[in-house]
Amino acid sequence: MPIAIKDSKINITSEKLTKELAKKFTKYLKGGEFIFLYGEMGVGKTTFVKYFINEFQTLHNLPHSEITSPTFSLLNEYQVKDIRIKHYDLFRINRKEDIKNLDIFEKDNKLITLIEWPQLLNNIQNIKSIDLTFKYLNDLNDRSVDIKV
Repeated sequence: MPIAIKDSKINITSEKLTKELAKKFTKYLKGGEFIFLYGEMGVGKTTFVKYFINEFQTLHNLPHSEITSPTFSLLNEYQVKDIRIKHYDLFRINRKEDIKNLDIFEKDNKLITLIEWPQLLNNIQNIKSIDLTFKYLNDLNDRSVDIKV
């Protein structure tokens, strides 16, 4: 299963397929990227993030961290050697003003920023991002992710 270089749709119906995609995805990110994760609750966004961060740790010979959703804390941060990974979940944001203090768009070539529910942000069309749109298919039996670079 190749990773997307251009726009593509990938089957992630099984957790194994999600893990394989995350593993391949890590090889393309070096730092400075913004990854926007769109999709309904339960469709696999946080599972993808878990496997992505754990694979990044594996590549750097580090033990795996427990990766949980930052739904209540809004942000979980991980240090993997010289790369910081910020994982935001904006689902509980009720007011746009609450986002201002999060420093989401920090520019740093040693930082990878993963944002669940990015549609709650203003002016994201001005941000160069990799967009992953997770979708349910076939009456919730299957899942896919569309990747837009």
